[in-house]
Amino acid sequence: MEPSEAPRQPTSANATMFQAFEWYIPADQKHWARLREAVVGLKATGIDNMWIPPACKGSSQQGNGYDIYDLYDLGEFDQKGGVSTKWGTKADLVQLVQRANDVGIGIYFDAVLNQKAGADRTEQCQVIEVDPNDRTKAITDPYSIDGWLGFDFAARGAKYSSLTYHWYHFSGTDYNNANGKTAIYRILGDGKDWSKFVDKGKGNYDYLMFADLDYTHPEVEADVKAWGEWLYNEIPIKGIRFDAIKHYSEEFLQSLVEHLDAKVGPGWFLVGEFWQDSLDAMTTYIRNMQHKFSLFDAPLVYNFSSISNTQDADLTKVFEGTLVGAEPVNAVTLVMNHDTQPYQALAADIQPFFKPLAYCLILLRAEGYPCVFYGDVYGIQGDHPLPPSCGGKVPDLCLARKLYAYGEQRDYFDFPQCIGWTRLGTWDRPSGLACVMSNAGPNEKWMYVGQEHRGEVWTDILGWKEGLVTINDEGWGCFTCAAVSVSVWVNQLAAGRDQLGKL
Repeated sequence: MEPSEAPRQPTSANATMFQAFEWYIPADQKHWARLREAVVGLKATGIDNMWIPPACKGSSQQGNGYDIYDLYDLGEFDQKGGVSTKWGTKADLVQLVQRANDVGIGIYFDAVLNQKAGADRTEQCQVIEVDPNDRTKAITDPYSIDGWLGFDFAARGAKYSSLTYHWYHFSGTDYNNANGKTAIYRILGDGKDWSKFVDKGKGNYDYLMFADLDYTHPEVEADVKAWGEWLYNEIPIKGIRFDAIKHYSEEFLQSLVEHLDAKVGPGWFLVGEFWQDSLDAMTTYIRNMQHKFSLFDAPLVYNFSSISNTQDADLTKVFEGTLVGAEPVNAVTLVMNHDTQPYQALAADIQPFFKPLAYCLILLRAEGYPCVFYGDVYGIQGDHPLPPSCGGKVPDLCLARKLYAYGEQRDYFDFPQCIGWTRLGTWDRPSGLACVMSNAGPNEKWMYVGQEHRGEVWTDILGWKEGLVTINDEGWGCFTCAAVSVSVWVNQLAAGRDQLGKL
């Protein structure tokens, strides 16, 4: 007797991350409440996890949280202008997280561990000034400054943590209150120096901004590790986004991850902002972190920017030199974030016509874990407001990922100005899709979607290309797109088609 076939395993649903803020969200302390109201709709579009902005108390209620003052204040204590952070109170945050978890959205916490800002008082310390372009070179003899390096957390007191921070907990700062001089000051002391386990930009890229934490100091290391355990017990999160990881000790971060694995259990999703255009540096970091860490694919963003700003650029090279091409399991793909949006320090200009193409390239392919940007879904505010990108179609593309982007992927990267690919579907998610895009004139591609789809009639879910495509007996169809545009073709009778265009 032939052994019975093993039961087929269900196909895992595609996951999508949502960055739940942009830089110019108003400082009205209502953002946690806005997100709480939005999570049902976000889940309906196919969002599974939400990266929230830094929830710890900043130096003011206007700061986005990267000006971090107190790790242990999530909007609970009356300090730095009030109880609330820019985003809301701790109670508001708890309600958001509970609502998100109720509807099936996990929360990724934005951990800002490189620096502290908004010190309560100055302290004197010995420093040397270093060359801003090569921080390994001293440009003065040692002397004393009056630095903003004393953190008392008086409103919180010893609740959650009794440690107050002093000059010896930091490795550098950038302002001398005694004479008003701004420079990069390396703080001196027994065994103190820049970390050796950081990016080598500018000679040594330990110093980024504000008061730079020194993770060789045992009190700093112990306090931040204790904070990780405290966070786990305070807020039911599913992962952490670590800010500015190329600027603080890789050795410490490895130790922190091991500590959290031991104390709260493995399973959190961990992603770092290691903003580099060097693929070698990024893949080395992932290997050093034993592939427990993902990174945002900065080279892919720069490819999108370059291609969108180059006439007749070669679309077939869009994934060259990218993290998703080299380490697809550890690559978080994206089109834009709060740092690369217009008028920010790392702004990467992506032309509006290319945004839909870029989102198809991250959402509808097999490789990478895509992150959708708040500003592309809801628009950007501030002095230079922008409407939602892609003609408001980003939610439909997210839902198309959830419903149709499964199975074998066949690439048709065979013409510089027009590329395409198909997903053939699986036994339990059978619909499949065909995507074709052009950065020049209107175009078409014959592409294979599988003989199991023969006779089906497919249409463009975006509505940007009219017409019907009937799949022939061999499983092929001729799929078209308009000039400088993209089309996503799916069986017109596929499950879920009625949900598109309603979100």
